[in-house]
Amino acid sequence: MRSHLVTSSPLGELTLVAQDGALVACLMDLPDRHPSDESLGVLAEDGSGDPVLGEAAAQLTEYFARERTEFSLPLAPEGDDFQQRVWALLCEIPYGQTRSYGDLARVLGDVNLSQRVGWANGRNPISIIVPCHRVIGADGALVGYAGGLERKRFLLGLEEPPADEADRLF
Repeated sequence: MRSHLVTSSPLGELTLVAQDGALVACLMDLPDRHPSDESLGVLAEDGSGDPVLGEAAAQLTEYFARERTEFSLPLAPEGDDFQQRVWALLCEIPYGQTRSYGDLARVLGDVNLSQRVGWANGRNPISIIVPCHRVIGADGALVGYAGGLERKRFLLGLEEPPADEADRLF
C-alpha cells in the first residue's frame, strides 16, 4: 500500500511517496506535472502509514540545513533496467560534485548513450535524494533539470562549501 506526505522545503512543497517500507518518489510541486491520487496513495499527514516518510522528511530538512551530505533511506524508484542503472550512478556522485551526461554514459560503457542518460535522468522519480541535479552539460552548463534551472542552481549552490571553508581547501 502506498502512502504519501507533503513537506515544505526551500524549493517549495515536496511530496514524498512510500510503499512497502521504501521511498518511491520525492516530487517537486510543478505546474505541469501532477501525479494522480492513485500513484500517491493515502495521505499520511504525520508521517504515519510508512515510517520511511517521516525519516525522509527529517533527512531532507537536515540536507537543506547543510547538516547532511548523504541520504540513508531505502529507495525503490520505479523504472526500466536502464533507468535503474542511471539512477544508481546518480547516487554515486558525491555531494558537492557534478558529472556530465557523457561521464555517466562512459561509465555505462558507451559514450553514445549520453542522450539516453539525459532521458533517464529527467525521469528520476526521487529528486534531490537521487541527485539528478548533479548532472550538467559537457561544457559545465546547467541544463536539463525537470524541476527548473533555478532549483538546480539552488541545489548545487547549497552543496558548495561556505566561502571560509573553501578558502581553507587551498
